[in-house]
Amino acid sequence: MQLEVLSVVNVIINNEKLEVSMASNKIQFRSIHELEDPTLTGRLAQKEFLQEIPVDEQTGELKPNESESTGTSRRDFLKLLGFSTAAVTLAACEAPVIKTIPYVVKPHEIIPGVPNYYASTYFDGYDFASVLVKTREGRPIKIEPNPMANGLGKTNARAQASVLSLYDNDKVKQPKLNGKDETFDKVDDFVLKGLTDAQAGGKRIVLLSHSFASPTFKKLFADFKAKYPTAELVTYDAVPYSAALDAAQEVFGQRALPVYDLSKTQLVVSFQADFLGEFNGGSLETSYAAARKPGPDMLRHIQIESNMSLTGANADTRIKLKPSAVNKVLVEVYNGLNGSATSKEAAEIVKELQAKGSNAVVFADGSKGAHVLAHLINQKLGSTAFTGKANFLKEFDGAKYQEFLSWMNAGQVGVLISNNVNPIYSNNKGEDFKKLLAKVPTVVAIADKKNEMYKAAKAVIPVANWLESWGDMAPQTGVYTLMQPTIQKIYKSRQIEDSLLVWMNGKGNPANNYYDYLKANAATLIGETTFNKALYNGVLEGGNTATLSYTGGNTAQAATELGNLKASELELVLYTKTSMGDGTQANNPWLQELPDPITRMTWDNYLTMSPKDAKQLGIKNNLNARMQLDGSKVNLTVNGVTIKDVPVFVQPGQAEGSLGLALGYGKKDSGKVAETGVNAFPLFDGSNTVLSNVKIEKTGDDHEFAGIQLQNTLMGRYEIAREVPLDDFLHVKFDDEKLGWNKPLEYHTIGGALPAGKIDLWDAFDDTDGPHFNLSVDLNSCTGCGACVVACQAENNVPVVGKEEVRMSRDMYWLRIDRYYTTIMPENLDKNKDGKLSQAEAVDGGLDVPGMYGHFLDKDSGILNHPADNPDVIFQPVMCQHCNHAPCETVCPVAATSHGKQGQNQMAYNRCIGTRYCANNCPYKVRRFNWFTYNLNDKFDFNQNNDLGRMVLNPDVVVRTRGVMEKCSMCIQMTQNVILEAKKDGRTVKDGEFSTACVNACATGAMTFGDINDKSSKVRELYGSNRRYTLLEEIGTKPNVFYHTKVRNRKENKV
Repeated sequence: MQLEVLSVVNVIINNEKLEVSMASNKIQFRSIHELEDPTLTGRLAQKEFLQEIPVDEQTGELKPNESESTGTSRRDFLKLLGFSTAAVTLAACEAPVIKTIPYVVKPHEIIPGVPNYYASTYFDGYDFASVLVKTREGRPIKIEPNPMANGLGKTNARAQASVLSLYDNDKVKQPKLNGKDETFDKVDDFVLKGLTDAQAGGKRIVLLSHSFASPTFKKLFADFKAKYPTAELVTYDAVPYSAALDAAQEVFGQRALPVYDLSKTQLVVSFQADFLGEFNGGSLETSYAAARKPGPDMLRHIQIESNMSLTGANADTRIKLKPSAVNKVLVEVYNGLNGSATSKEAAEIVKELQAKGSNAVVFADGSKGAHVLAHLINQKLGSTAFTGKANFLKEFDGAKYQEFLSWMNAGQVGVLISNNVNPIYSNNKGEDFKKLLAKVPTVVAIADKKNEMYKAAKAVIPVANWLESWGDMAPQTGVYTLMQPTIQKIYKSRQIEDSLLVWMNGKGNPANNYYDYLKANAATLIGETTFNKALYNGVLEGGNTATLSYTGGNTAQAATELGNLKASELELVLYTKTSMGDGTQANNPWLQELPDPITRMTWDNYLTMSPKDAKQLGIKNNLNARMQLDGSKVNLTVNGVTIKDVPVFVQPGQAEGSLGLALGYGKKDSGKVAETGVNAFPLFDGSNTVLSNVKIEKTGDDHEFAGIQLQNTLMGRYEIAREVPLDDFLHVKFDDEKLGWNKPLEYHTIGGALPAGKIDLWDAFDDTDGPHFNLSVDLNSCTGCGACVVACQAENNVPVVGKEEVRMSRDMYWLRIDRYYTTIMPENLDKNKDGKLSQAEAVDGGLDVPGMYGHFLDKDSGILNHPADNPDVIFQPVMCQHCNHAPCETVCPVAATSHGKQGQNQMAYNRCIGTRYCANNCPYKVRRFNWFTYNLNDKFDFNQNNDLGRMVLNPDVVVRTRGVMEKCSMCIQMTQNVILEAKKDGRTVKDGEFSTACVNACATGAMTFGDINDKSSKVRELYGSNRRYTLLEEIGTKPNVFYHTKVRNRKENKV
């Protein structure tokens, strides 16, 4: 048996000593810097509570020419709860659109204080989800999953944040002609003349659009082409999935991505495929989590990759290899399944795949060849994960796009209409594209920002946001969804369909109404269902019924292509972040400030590099005197293309010889927020995300990172995030005296050992009268995606503070997802083979504190200096634990924080005087202090500093001001609303009605909320699980949030 040893790096706040927990079997650390400096956590804890507020005695910074006497005093607190809505008064105060169908039928008119929900479709050219839009007083303020859409109704972080993009103050606000404001009438005259001239001259009319799987849009363009026979629809996507689409064309005979269902799968082997992130045009996290339920048939996940991806972080076994080596193993696995000899590593994978047969599936990414081999392996296995359904959301055709460029170069294009795409920014030949535009007489940009395409076009039409638009989508086989506006157009924008109708029918034609056009066409797709009923549900069966089946695949060609990626000293993997995607919403501050799940960095993209390579190349990540992370900058050159001043982040788990860089950053002229980071698209050929022949050159400059992993320390003596091997979970009793993996904590008293739950330092509250809320978090299902973090921010008006404040450890998140690294320790440490680590064994093995960190003569010695090569990862959402014995409540001198009757720890903001005693006394470090007033403050020029951006605020939640402490409220506004509605109806609350923003947003079901006093409730059932534990149980706070131990399905013969 291979023994694993744990040491929790979260230490007691007032003690710099790192304690080793002898009751556990993992080493656990939060960053490389904690490995290098055992005093770090203590110093961070001391820094956490500064001595004074670094602003004047008013509520914020004084503005220029403003005297101190004119500053806003604390008495003006209530005034800050309201906001000016001048920019959107007309849009929000009218009913959204007369013809829309509310999700909740009564009342469908606007009633102040009563939310309306509308089923719609979120689609911005990159992401898709069937959603419910919550509106208040005519304003969309929150996105919720559509329960009727199943997996297609799940929302990621970008879907949750998309409501803020509606209120983007940097949008193009009205039509332009030759750079000047103009009316739609004049712009239409210009376009119609261009269309007429192009038709007369025999030149092509090209509509360049992102992938748009809308049946009605396709029919409308066909009608447009009937009017203008030279019209062509050309698809362009920033991240085009062309490798996957080309492979599908070869293997299935159709340019459509296959849909997979992992819910019954027992083994998944992934080669570079981030299938919990951006793989195949969507995430598989919902069915993945369903298959990861602990039990004999629990899914086993093997990941072979270069970057530490979100998917790799969730794997049971992760093998890190540089891209060229990953390709080699993939070819060997294919050959091994077909009887050829393979390497030892590949043979182990082949053996597991053959054992699971049709219950296994293989994914691959990076190039067309990788996708082809994965499809052929799944065909060989007869994998049941392959559903035969097709995903139609990605439509890019590289050959058609190249043909379009040749038309432009030959001067054959008379009119170019770009539908919210910007190849000048997102294509590696962007500058060439810009030159070709000069050969097109009439260039029309349908744009949302004053970007490169906006500047290159003669006419500009503002894009209508999806929340202002009518539409439909056929996202996958047999599914049809509808999009309806939830607010009148805020500015003078127009959706592409309305423009096509005007240009097709002529101005002033009664037929220029896309709602009528959509309704007529939808009738042919929805069968007997009425259009209003279809709008009410938002999703139904219908649409495109095409399916996929295996028809071919050239193995030799795929293997040759994979071999063409020649191994080089450094190789690069381009990827997309869960927060940013392709950069469509790059100007959304919620997404820029959302921490990366792995690095925990915000407001940046960066080059990820392994610790070994960093040491060899002299690249450093250092903590300065304020405990802030700085990193080296380099110039990155790939195949002759150079990107300058790229910061480097040293990433545990990165394969030696490989680098990673995220796409979607560094957008110019797209808003102040969007300029963050460097643009990596010049390196991307549109197909291959793995590149060799990479060179880096140190610039000598340093970059300032802003991360949230090194603050919010937890006092801790035992394990924080717990895990157990599947074999132990199945065959060892959890409370076994010797080998128990989740033994209940006991206190040794004069009367003998007593369970911790039976001992109280304080009198218990009466929690039997009415509901008592508990939140369950299953670490086995949490993938760390961050959707819950954005949902919490949207629901509770959590402010964006910006990079400088995050760097100062002043983020305001009520909910954070801690990421812990754990690593396997050598078997020889367990001398007596009892499965535990005694004090003597720890000292002998160098696991006492000095031994773990080496000694002053040799800092490189010590076991904790080397576990960062390929660590395991655990994600743990942490919010206010709503303790029944809350330390914060006993120290507040003004009773601003108190214990609610329903188990919630409550805040009375108007009582808080900002002593911060409560934050100092909180062992979980989940309280946030408002160092500034973050709204109406030019220092924080984000959404809460302009009339438009404040429209997203939830009126049910107070907006906090400077000097006030805040934290997770367990969405008390939502629980109280459920109770009041049930009381009005004269009924009891049913299980499932109580919920919170984070629970609603979770696509994997990792979070469950409910009334622990309801004996039939799901949360009561989960409370009885043998995997349940609470954070820092030993300090006796008795939290109302509990966790479930993570189970790893890892074989002893590790591959």
